[in-house]
Amino acid sequence: MAMNGLPSSLLFACSENSVRSPMAEALAKRLYGRSIYVDSVGVRASDVDGFAVSVLDEMGIDVHRHHAKTFGDVDPASFELIITLSPEAHHQALEFTRGSATEVEYWPMPDPSAIEGSREARLDAYRRTRDQVLGRLKVRFGVPSAPTV
Repeated sequence: MAMNGLPSSLLFACSENSVRSPMAEALAKRLYGRSIYVDSVGVRASDVDGFAVSVLDEMGIDVHRHHAKTFGDVDPASFELIITLSPEAHHQALEFTRGSATEVEYWPMPDPSAIEGSREARLDAYRRTRDQVLGRLKVRFGVPSAPTV
């Protein structure tokens, strides 16, 4: 890992690669994109969630063109660090990295797509997850000298 604890390559993983991991990928790219390579995958691949797109749009981050990928679409061993955001993804990451030097960290994040109710209530759940990921990134890797978020 680099001096500030920032890996040279970082992979986020969740269950579908449609909410939590694309959010984490987009936020990490906004914070650290010039310094590291960032990508995301899911155990399964689903289209990016519209609410995730909306709450990132609020920050000026565009994920409309995100294409969901699975662990099979990348070489997990080519990443220095994999951060898993769901139990299912954590299990899969440990399987994929067995025998490699890749570190795996588990950051349990609530799945905002499980929240029901009004559009505003659902958006609030997505904002909470977005802000939780953002806060965790800043605690784990620090705030860049030129903050962008």
